[in-house]
Amino acid sequence: MSVKNIGAGFGFATRAVHGGNETDSETGAIRRPLTMANSYELPYDATDLNWSSAEGNVYTRNGGANQRYLQEKLALLHSAEDCVALASGVAALSGTFFSLLRTGGHVVVSNVTYIAAYRLLGELFPEKFGVQTTLVDATDPANVAAAMRPNTRLVHIETPSNPTVGICDIRAIADIAHAGGALLSLDNTFASPYNQLPLALGADLVIESLTKYINGHGDALGGAVLGPKPLIDQIRSEAMVNLGGAISPFNAWLIMRGAVTLPLRMRQHNESAQAVAEFLEQQPAVRFVSYPGLASHAGHAVAASQMAPGFGGVMAFALHADHEGHNRFVSYLRVITNAVSLGHDESLIVFIGADDERMHLYPPQYHGGFYRFSVGLEDAADIIADLAQALEKTGLA
Repeated sequence: MSVKNIGAGFGFATRAVHGGNETDSETGAIRRPLTMANSYELPYDATDLNWSSAEGNVYTRNGGANQRYLQEKLALLHSAEDCVALASGVAALSGTFFSLLRTGGHVVVSNVTYIAAYRLLGELFPEKFGVQTTLVDATDPANVAAAMRPNTRLVHIETPSNPTVGICDIRAIADIAHAGGALLSLDNTFASPYNQLPLALGADLVIESLTKYINGHGDALGGAVLGPKPLIDQIRSEAMVNLGGAISPFNAWLIMRGAVTLPLRMRQHNESAQAVAEFLEQQPAVRFVSYPGLASHAGHAVAASQMAPGFGGVMAFALHADHEGHNRFVSYLRVITNAVSLGHDESLIVFIGADDERMHLYPPQYHGGFYRFSVGLEDAADIIADLAQALEKTGLA
């Protein structure tokens, strides 16, 4: 069997291709096989096994072969000590919070987060487990500092944030959290490890929805938490083994395959999104564009300091139009697909109306409703032309 000793010293693209992969010992295949087993052969005397252990291959809820290969690759991409891959991005979020938070503890969380994180920390954990939560505008670190309490155990942020594409200063917030004896967890889904490495910037845990950019093909669910081994071991035990948040072997295999092209895809996402954002910003019909690659973005300087080599493929924008006008514009799009999710090969857009329950938490410019737009891998000229013709048909060009 050929063993590839690919470590952190290699370039990102090399790690994306070779991380977690070795020649199969049985067949000689140069790709890890898909192992669709839920159980593995036990040793001669299994009576001393810990049936809740995630060590070795015993039962796929405790960890399986394809999951381990994927974890190796992801840990290399993030230069992380350890990684646990779970069933979805939400499983990664809930597993992290469930493992780290206790009754009476306090968490400071960005007021702009993925809806599941908002539900978990804003509603479910306070109601079910007595966890105290303070929502703050984390784009200003001073707000995080002001919200810290003696019982603060965790600070959780997203950058860029979903869905407004705001930017948080990772280093500054990590310093604030650590000074208060808390951990910093960070959802890195919009950036991906290609553009941003939160652990190197002071975060304790980084969460990725593997469903998005890392898989990149819109055909598999998965999530991951990365960080120091003691914390990952705790999340692996509590969230995967005991809560059952294990990723399926097939999804792990699909995401492992998709991650190989992550650097190529992200270069295209970055380049096309920058061009699209610049186009939209020049259109009189466009009320605002929120994309960290634009100098007009409030977080541009911070993003430039912590995101390299690009600013990702997601932006928010709005038109000088009412609710119906926003929907009509989407109906005229032909290349861009009206659907949720992001990070796919195809461009995806979703309109978030003014009646959204969290609209009051967003900056005032968003209050009339806006789009979250994930720029795909189509030719940038075709994406721009599609936007232009939809603006014209809507009567806004």
